[in-house]
Amino acid sequence: MHEEDAYLATLQELFGRANFETRRPRAPEAFRLEPIRRLLEKLENPHRRYAVIHIAGTKGKGSTAAMAEAILRAAGYRTGLYTSPHLHTMRERIRMGGELIPTSTVVELFEQLRPAIEADPDLTVFDILTAMGFLAFAEAGVEIAVVEVGLGGRLDSTNVVSPAVCLITALSMDHTEILGPTLAHIAFEKAGILKPGVPAVTAPQAEEAMAVLRQVAAERGAPLWTLEGWRYGPEEIAPTGQRGEIHSPDGSHWSIRLPLLGRHQWENAALAVAAVGQLREQGWTIPDEAIREGLERVQWPGRFEVLQEEPPLVLDGAHNDASATRLAETVAEVFPGRRWQLVFGISADKDPLAILAPLQPLVAGIWLTRSRHPRAAAPQRLAEAARTLGLPGRIRSEVAHALEDALAEGGPVLVTGSLFVVAEARETWAAWGRMPMPEVDPIPVRVGGR
Repeated sequence: MHEEDAYLATLQELFGRANFETRRPRAPEAFRLEPIRRLLEKLENPHRRYAVIHIAGTKGKGSTAAMAEAILRAAGYRTGLYTSPHLHTMRERIRMGGELIPTSTVVELFEQLRPAIEADPDLTVFDILTAMGFLAFAEAGVEIAVVEVGLGGRLDSTNVVSPAVCLITALSMDHTEILGPTLAHIAFEKAGILKPGVPAVTAPQAEEAMAVLRQVAAERGAPLWTLEGWRYGPEEIAPTGQRGEIHSPDGSHWSIRLPLLGRHQWENAALAVAAVGQLREQGWTIPDEAIREGLERVQWPGRFEVLQEEPPLVLDGAHNDASATRLAETVAEVFPGRRWQLVFGISADKDPLAILAPLQPLVAGIWLTRSRHPRAAAPQRLAEAARTLGLPGRIRSEVAHALEDALAEGGPVLVTGSLFVVAEARETWAAWGRMPMPEVDPIPVRVGGR
């Protein structure tokens, strides 16, 4: 079978299984670690053959993971990076040395796992993807992997690792139907990644969340550090990136040119640097120059990504009210005084009113659409929310048509609400010849984090 055909067949078989990414249960207990533990044991526990940085959180965990991996790679280590969801191809989820996992390796890994998969109907797609990632890292000789939690933390498939460092990024209300109705519930699920004796660093949190993190850390015997005493932030922000500094409490400081936009990215960068500091305490050699080089070279598409400066075309995967608030602040800072045509689509489990409200003062017009993801919300539902906020909304059934019509207005365009909508906008822009076409799966597999 031709390599691409074999890869396509693997994708079809993989995503034909019970998939919590398209059909989510309503309680955390529906997720279980026993199936992936059984699978990994049959594979002789590949996840124990390298060090791990384990990252949970609501906002910024993907960016933080990308930054930490870029620093470690710049320091000369053979790295693995496991993240979710993906934009264009599931291969983005599993990277070694900064490169996407080859299609041939995906096929080989799935065939290697097939007997165990067929013997265990309880395995989910995310279980299998996680095991494939862990096995790929072991077979590639990875020295350290940066592993992002898919959903929650306590019962996430990734929570079988024995990490060297744990990170918890900013927490906010998201996936409440699964993780719980309060910030305390969410913090408890995220704190589930903490391990006895393993240092953890958390971003600044609301006191309700911080109290839970401290309690769980104390119960587990996990040393918990915060960014208290750290100073970080931009001195200059432009559409091409931002320049600023990070100062640690021990007096170390780094002048950084950060390609990712948004003041919140400095918090993520400081977390990544704090993780590096913990690794240094454990004997890892990571020069200051590797920190600077890694942060300056990091790439994380779809997160306040400026595809065109004038008139601006910006893509951002903000999918809850807290992310939308950060997006609105960044838009106003990077492109002050502009009014935007908004291309907007979300997943069905999201609150359109909560996401649109922070953006409303910036919007001149709104184009309501949906991605190809099976959990995408109907544009008609989004139109109702837009009308509530007094926004003039127009429905377009496909992201490409919404983007084309929004750009025809001649002003700034902002695409947001879902990473899946952002992915289709990027692919459309590339199809028009405005950027290189990213590697895209031969079938439109749009799966989420867990």
